[in-house]
Parts: sequence; C-alpha cells; structure tokens
Amino acid sequence: MDTWKFYDITHREHVVCNPTSEQKLTRLVELLRLPTNAQVVDIACGKGEFLIRLAEAYDARGMGIDISSFHIADAERSLKARASGAGITFTQMDGAAFKPDKPHSLDLASCIGASWIFGGHASTLEALTGMVKPGGWVIVGEPYWLQKPSSDYLEASGCTREDFGSHFSNAEAGEQRGLDLVHTMVSSKDDWDRYEGL
Repeated sequence: MDTWKFYDITHREHVVCNPTSEQKLTRLVELLRLPTNAQVVDIACGKGEFLIRLAEAYDARGMGIDISSFHIADAERSLKARASGAGITFTQMDGAAFKPDKPHSLDLASCIGASWIFGGHASTLEALTGMVKPGGWVIVGEPYWLQKPSSDYLEASGCTREDFGSHFSNAEAGEQRGLDLVHTMVSSKDDWDRYEGL
C-alpha cells in the first residue's frame, strides 16, 4: 500500500495529525499573539488545522506544506469551508525543499512531529530558525523518551536510543541555537490513546 494512503486511512478521523488535543492547539494559538497578516509556514502541515486556526485568529498569511496529496486535499477542503478568503495556500512537496522568498522573513515557522524531513531535531531547529525574522516563532514538535528504552522495545519498534532525547534535551537544543523557550506542550496518555486509537 502507498505510504501516504496508509496515513490517510489511519488519520481519517483526526483533526490534528499528532498526539495532542484540540484544546492544547487552541491554547498554543492563543499564546502566539501574532501580528495581523503574520507571514507563516507549517512544514508537514497534515490537514492544515494549525494554519487554518492561525488564519482565523490572526488573519495569518502563508503556506502549508505536506508530501501527502491526501492531507493537502483535506486541508484545502477545510480552508474553503472555514476561511476561504484567507491568504493561506497548501502545497504538496518535500518540506526540506521549501525556502522562503527571503531568509529571516517569516513571523512563524513550524514543523510539528516530522523532524525527519530535515534529518532530525537539531537540523529542524536550524532550518526553521533561518526562516524567521528576529523575534519570530520557531515551533517544533519532537518525540522524547519517557524512560531509557529497553533493548526489546528498540528491537520491536525499529528505533535506536539515539533517535530521541529527553524532554529537557529537546528544549535545551533550541536554547543552544539562540532560541528562547516560551512554551512546551506534552502529549498525555489520553492524547496518545486518542491518536493511536482512532
């Protein structure tokens, strides 16, 4: 089966294509306090929920990028239904190939749950930091180990210990690149149950 068709099926009932809640996403949007007409990009935008909420709240303008034609089609339908006049477009492409018209020109750049696009957490932070203007927002969603994984778990999951760090090391990686930590969102067991169970 096509990988992106598989994700379309497994994410069909999801509004947000990550293990979080709509309430947490609402709170994140509120905390951003973006200027009107903020210029934004969301790489691996899924069904576009985050960008559409930014358009609804701040009249944000910009682009959602996803490699899945299925997610892009869902995002375009949602945009048409909820914010058809918004200056948001959705584009199917490899997110790593995206470059803003000018470096350091965006108010917000995000990549939530897909740091593999840029080769990992650190390189995702670096790529997004190069897109935003001074004082702009860099938003990255990154898994982390709750505890040291066992060898059996690693074998069953196909992961290595080095694939993820701790919650602290994720935050520290941003600070090491000159970013100020403003907010973290942590997926609860209920968030994971909802994400994996739908």
